[in-house]
Amino acid sequence: MTVQDIRSFNRFYTNVIGALDYGRHLYAPYTLTESRVLYELAHAPRTDAADLRAQLHLDAGYLSRILNRFEEDGLVERGPSETDPRRRSVALTGRGREAAALLDERARETVGALLDTVRAEDRPRLAEAMRTVRAILGEGRAPRPEDVVLRDPAPGDLGWIVQRNAALYAAEYGFNLDYEGLVARIVAEYGEDHDPHLERTWIAELDGRPVGCVMCVRDDAPGAARLRLLLVEPDARGLGIGDRLVGAVVAFAREAGYREVVLWTNDVLAAARRIYQRHGFVLVAEKPHRSFGQDLVGQDWRLDLLATPE
Repeated sequence: MTVQDIRSFNRFYTNVIGALDYGRHLYAPYTLTESRVLYELAHAPRTDAADLRAQLHLDAGYLSRILNRFEEDGLVERGPSETDPRRRSVALTGRGREAAALLDERARETVGALLDTVRAEDRPRLAEAMRTVRAILGEGRAPRPEDVVLRDPAPGDLGWIVQRNAALYAAEYGFNLDYEGLVARIVAEYGEDHDPHLERTWIAELDGRPVGCVMCVRDDAPGAARLRLLLVEPDARGLGIGDRLVGAVVAFAREAGYREVVLWTNDVLAAARRIYQRHGFVLVAEKPHRSFGQDLVGQDWRLDLLATPE
């Protein structure tokens, strides 16, 4: 293989996906770079400008001009960082999320139209070829937090949530099939009937594969959202994925107008409990029980959104 081979493939690929064809209005009225900034902000509830610049490898002045334009258009709001007062945090407004959702919808439609031209029997081979390229060119580089993307579930992802929850909890905590049945019912209820304005599921994706998930659904108590089915694959832990997933739920619940977020977990899930505590959740009750083939201590946690600052 030569340099020319790779350059030739790059020209072919960018032509196929239309990434440089602004005449098709895929990204209008934003540039490709501006659209990427919107995408990253839409998949992180709140981020520091410095982290965003490093993640996208952008010049500080260039990113500042983009964010200035976004702020003038009412797409973002900026303020002091929660972790470092010397930094500035950036978050999408409601209008910004609408713009990001529109761009995402256009991109999905464009890729879907491209995929429609591929015969069904050729799709597995195409997917494997893509994985091969990613694996070879990314070989030897450890995954980074910025490599993880939070996205909405695609076809098949809800089934993945059931399968991975069942397999991981069996392997790590000895849970039996009763737990898989519980997860399957939760996911089925969500898939059959959920209000996208008040309920949402996130999939954490790394190198083209799902590595984590969480759900935000309406609770029976008025004004309460319930966090459910937080999971991070073992080989993807240490990248802050669980923290980002919980942060996404909290930000969504706040924007949707919930007064509180509640969750039920068990005392054996120590790592998850530490994440909940970092986000301000408070333990309100606990009770021993026998479930999933194990003796456990169930715990109810609560986050008061009205009393907890953004």
